[in-house]
Amino acid sequence: MKKRESFLSYGQQWITEEDIESVVAVLKSPFLTQGPKIQEFEQKVADYVGTKYAVAFCNGTAALHGACFAAGIREGDEVITSPITFAATANAVLYCGGKPVFADIDERTYNIDPDEIRKHITPNTKAIIPVDFAGQPADMDAIMEIAREHDLIVIEDGAHSLGAEYKGRKVGTLADMTMFSFHPVKPVTTAEGGVIVTNSEEYYEKLKRFRSHGIINQNLSKDEGPWYYEMVDLGYNYRMTDLQAALGISQLNKLNNFIERRREIAHLYNEALKTIDAVILPYQLEGVRSGWHLYMLQLKLDKLKRSRKAIFDRLRAENIGVHVHYIPVYWHPYYQKLGYTRRMCSKAEQFYEQALTLPIFPKMTNEDINDVIKAVRRNLMIEK
Repeated sequence: MKKRESFLSYGQQWITEEDIESVVAVLKSPFLTQGPKIQEFEQKVADYVGTKYAVAFCNGTAALHGACFAAGIREGDEVITSPITFAATANAVLYCGGKPVFADIDERTYNIDPDEIRKHITPNTKAIIPVDFAGQPADMDAIMEIAREHDLIVIEDGAHSLGAEYKGRKVGTLADMTMFSFHPVKPVTTAEGGVIVTNSEEYYEKLKRFRSHGIINQNLSKDEGPWYYEMVDLGYNYRMTDLQAALGISQLNKLNNFIERRREIAHLYNEALKTIDAVILPYQLEGVRSGWHLYMLQLKLDKLKRSRKAIFDRLRAENIGVHVHYIPVYWHPYYQKLGYTRRMCSKAEQFYEQALTLPIFPKMTNEDINDVIKAVRRNLMIEK
């Protein structure tokens, strides 16, 4: 067994001197927060994806919470989403008093299956939150058709998919609202951060209020002075800082290059691993260009002498930072306490039990990529 000298994480940010200088410039400016960099960053995101509006938040979870609030989700409302996601997707529904309803995935794409969405629609259904798992957009045409038939709101969880495309359109222009995350392992980073993009002025105004205590700076009821403001909603302090925004502005200048590098790495993996009979390579929906936030293998465990845990441990021992994304949300103890049970989504559970995430991020060198390929082949080519 040949071990790498250093641990190779499944994902990692790429910060340059230009990024650092952009943050230092804000540190030297009058505004560390609530300053001009926020709007500049929002405009840059909106221009990139092609929407009228963007509203920045302190993190992606806060942004999803804001979107659920803007959609009017409240107690008694049901929201259909995927179980193969980070818990934050469903948690945002709970924060508003709604009920997450989990629909099974398409076994090819690992994204929510539109046919399964239809099975779960009830008179209480208010919204759908499709998740662009691993950077591949969900089947948004089919999902939007369902939503329009049933007068539902669609909030696309694009935490993985900034820069991805669906049938020639950038993610962000497909749903009523779309969330992007800027955590360090995401396509670009603001350290922590999130944004909602939308073409709806109504959602835009609600989102802005929600992230800042529900306050507006307008004199709506009294003839007061310019200091006057009013709290009209129960909002939160979910504001992004100018430091984060400045980093995001600089990072966005590199986004296209980052995405292309991720696609190059995915192609190299596909070519090198396609001869291994014991794995299923990632499938791409026709007309879709993934952002390749994650590179997911499925292990055909019946063809392997080792368990997934044994393979995982061996690769980690070689400093190859494999991971597993994700535990089905309803498996978590908190959701079990709410009454959710296992065996709700059979395809999602089968995927989870076979899934293995390989390292993929733009800063990887060709040597890093070769180390991953050699280690995977070494540990997976031993078949029954």
